[in-house]
Amino acid sequence: MRILFFAHLKDATGRAEMDLELADSLDADGLWQSLLAAHPELERFRRSVRLARNGEYADRATRFSDADEVALIPPVSGG
Repeated sequence: MRILFFAHLKDATGRAEMDLELADSLDADGLWQSLLAAHPELERFRRSVRLARNGEYADRATRFSDADEVALIPPVSGG
């Protein structure tokens, strides 16, 4: 699975993307647990970040597989 980080998430992790290998599919909570194991600093952003799977926003019931591309989308403000 390819994970993409944007804006302050990129700064917090020190990278724009990472690969994550999954043995089985995961729901959103399971995916977050895997992400936090690799990057505990993401915990403070978890409540405000949306997950997108293959270009579409995901919800808590979405299943993520090893072939997916997942983007962590921080809140966006306009101006």
